[in-house]
Amino acid sequence: MPTMLTDVFRGHPIHLPQFHQPDFTSLSELPDSYTWTPKDDPLFDAAPSPPAASENIPLIDLNHPDAANQIGSACRTWGAFQIANHGVPLELLQGIEFLTGSLFQLPVQRKLKTARSETGFSGYGVARISSFFNKQMWSEGFTITGSPLNDFRKLWPQHHLNNYCDIVEEYEEQMQKLASKLMWLSLASLGVSEEDIKWASANPDLNWAQSALQLNHYPVCPEPDRAMGLAAHTDSTLLTILHQNNTAGLQVFRDDLGWVTVPPVPGSLVVNVGDLFHILSNGLFRTVLHRARVNQTRSRLSVAFLWGPQSDIKISPVPKLVSPIGSPLYRSVTWTEYLRTKATHFNEALSMIRNHIDE
Repeated sequence: MPTMLTDVFRGHPIHLPQFHQPDFTSLSELPDSYTWTPKDDPLFDAAPSPPAASENIPLIDLNHPDAANQIGSACRTWGAFQIANHGVPLELLQGIEFLTGSLFQLPVQRKLKTARSETGFSGYGVARISSFFNKQMWSEGFTITGSPLNDFRKLWPQHHLNNYCDIVEEYEEQMQKLASKLMWLSLASLGVSEEDIKWASANPDLNWAQSALQLNHYPVCPEPDRAMGLAAHTDSTLLTILHQNNTAGLQVFRDDLGWVTVPPVPGSLVVNVGDLFHILSNGLFRTVLHRARVNQTRSRLSVAFLWGPQSDIKISPVPKLVSPIGSPLYRSVTWTEYLRTKATHFNEALSMIRNHIDE
């Protein structure tokens, strides 16, 4: 995989020294640096969806004959959905979850041997979006791009390495195929075919795409109502596919409902529309604002597959989705350029590349 992601973030470092990463198990009270208020995030106390409300992101069976339209509807109304019968073996999901749990159970000093540098992208550390907030997040992460072997060598004995690396490789292969399938199903609901997107149809082997794997741990928290696992953000991807353990915490935001907690469904996966897919659909598909909350009794694990195009591919609204008498909502942008914009402007990045047309 090209080093594009690393190259982008090298120019936009996180100014948070790694020694700020605490041993969460040693904290019986919430430190002030981890205590959030609406001053730290205007959406922190945004009204949650009432517990009695039945509305939530849909669970879609990929074997259903109308799956494409169901996915398209979910992309337009929520920007997120869950999928069942996705074809990813259950034992593989269990394997990547076990690996993730094993990694974060290691002593802090061992994990810090793989600490991500301020200008790096791979390895152990805090969420990159931390630099946009004054308060710290009750979570730890580990990012994988390419082979994890060099980092894994610093964490585990030799006899674990091949098995763990094989799990990561197989998981990424399965996610690549699934992400491509979901993209085309979504676009089919808009009447878009492979003929309409030359950079993808010309490379059916998916060498037009690249990805990263983000492992996350949200430890048990002494005061969860005042803490934040991962602050509100949208993803910079085409699509993000998330596996989570059976602990709730993921929330998505909709203007008419507020924050909606996504219930874990055993064996299912959560799919988020990213900013680039929003651009490609000319704004028809929502890019979903989401966050992770924590709780007092159970830790939460998640594995996010972050999927986008190679660095030289320009993403722009599909022409057939633009009105004959209108203009595209967004200008063309590569993932490299968009990531640089996002690293500077965070959740305002989309507005920075929007074509502001006089009415």
